[in-house]
Amino acid sequence: MTLDPEVSIITPCYNAANTLGRTIDSVLSQEFKSWELLLVDDKSLDDTYKKALAYANTDNRIQLIKLDRNSGAAIARNTGIAYAKGRFIAFIDADDQWHSDKLQIQINRMKKQNWPLSYTAFTRINDSGSPINTVGVPHRVSYKSLLKTNYIGCSTAIYDTEKIGKVFMPELRKRQDFGLWLRILRTTDFGYGINTPLTLYRVGEDSLSSNKRKTTGYNWRLYRQTERLSLMLSAYYFAQYAIRGVLRSKLPRIATAFGLLHKPEKL
Repeated sequence: MTLDPEVSIITPCYNAANTLGRTIDSVLSQEFKSWELLLVDDKSLDDTYKKALAYANTDNRIQLIKLDRNSGAAIARNTGIAYAKGRFIAFIDADDQWHSDKLQIQINRMKKQNWPLSYTAFTRINDSGSPINTVGVPHRVSYKSLLKTNYIGCSTAIYDTEKIGKVFMPELRKRQDFGLWLRILRTTDFGYGINTPLTLYRVGEDSLSSNKRKTTGYNWRLYRQTERLSLMLSAYYFAQYAIRGVLRSKLPRIATAFGLLHKPEKL
């Protein structure tokens, strides 16, 4: 009899043939072994499905799910969550990578401290894999504090279904991960950070999050349409998000002094 894995890792895949192998290899290298990797192919037009299938044929912990039509990251991730058997739900995008001790450190900390949601610091890399900078995270976030700044990188996050059940992402084309953290924090007081960079987060020229103007527009929709905040509250949190974003990117010393930027810790 095969025991269910402790961790279900969700990876939406769309035209990721050039990066998916490194992502999967980083999961295979994990010191923590009780996992399943759910690769959800979102009707890719390149060799993503073929590459994913080759990995699935060599390791029975890797499952491949193919969507009938291109549906976007939210539906792909939610499909993975629906299939997941593990107590813990983790996410890694098809162009990101984990350090080999990522799951070991994070799952042990979540069990020991009874954390319902956790996230880590991460290192931003470019298309060639060279580091850009390292992004630290606060010790904890609440619903209201996260509305001001989303500190949680999707590929760093894990939540515990034993404590909060399966929680699905809002079906938004973008910012669906931000919406998920807010949904979770509506049901629990805090999410908790590990301020050690355990994830490599790829920032490509075509990355969704690289287009700040579009991202801020989706933030507004998230506040108004998904979170259903009043116009006044939406304006307040939108202004907070914008001002903090400028300070974090343009005036890092000031942002650090005000606790908006966090220096990551070493292992």
